[in-house]
Amino acid sequence: LNMNLTKIFSFLRGAKCALNSRRVSLFGNVNTQARCKSSEVKLRRPTAIETNRYQKLEEKIGLYGYSLLAIPIVTFALGTWQIKRWRWKLDLIEKLKQRTSAEPIDLPSDLNELKDKEYYRMKVKGKFLYEKEFLIGPRSLIINGESVSEKGGGIFSRRTSSGYYVITPFKLEDRDLIIMVNRGWIPKCDRSIYKMGNKITDPVEVTGIIRTTEKRPPFMLNNTPAKGVWHYRDLNAMAKVAEAEPVYIELLAEYNIPQGPIGGQTKVTLRNEHLSYIITWYSLSACTSYMWFRQFIQKLPLI
Repeated sequence: LNMNLTKIFSFLRGAKCALNSRRVSLFGNVNTQARCKSSEVKLRRPTAIETNRYQKLEEKIGLYGYSLLAIPIVTFALGTWQIKRWRWKLDLIEKLKQRTSAEPIDLPSDLNELKDKEYYRMKVKGKFLYEKEFLIGPRSLIINGESVSEKGGGIFSRRTSSGYYVITPFKLEDRDLIIMVNRGWIPKCDRSIYKMGNKITDPVEVTGIIRTTEKRPPFMLNNTPAKGVWHYRDLNAMAKVAEAEPVYIELLAEYNIPQGPIGGQTKVTLRNEHLSYIITWYSLSACTSYMWFRQFIQKLPLI
């Protein structure tokens, strides 16, 4: 009996082990099949219907859509370019302030050095030659470095803020040299009587701001030296008429004399509106980018 029970228990243990091994093999195959099916789902190629749908979406943008995409791209580039211009203008304004506030320099022995000294202050001593002076204009009156017409007039009306610069040759005392000095501004109504104002006849030391020649502005008339008509600052042509060197300074306001020209006619302020341009271009770029995305990607109406 004991031997029979032993055989029965041995048989049951063998059957149990066989059943467990079969179950493990069965579940292992199921997991493997599931993983294979999952891989097939992930790696399967798109069907022909889906491929056609993507192609139709690409065709809907087309040349017209990509052409409109150039608008936000170009406006963004313009905004970035204005940032560079804004920084350049800030550096130029700072450079201008440093030059106009620096200590006055003496006239160099080599006059070619003055080409790189514009807006520096220079002091000279000599005598004015009034018999050869002439006018440049019309010009707006400048007060404290700003044009009166841009400031809205102030004590001067717009009608009286137009006038002329008085250019007078200046014979240096320590050198056999004649330069040109802008003594200041006179009203247009005093053009015919400006020579009657008070004049400095004795040798005097003056300080002025160095200016170089300027190109003819657009739409401005040409100078007529034979008739004494000057519209812009052409130093070489002016020097020939005045029998002087092409050296030109603009007197400071501190040298004003009663009933004489108003000095300080150097514009030392520069308009810097690049920040508003930056905001404008970047705003246009953002708006047009959103409109393009809404119409060609989301396929939604703009309104």
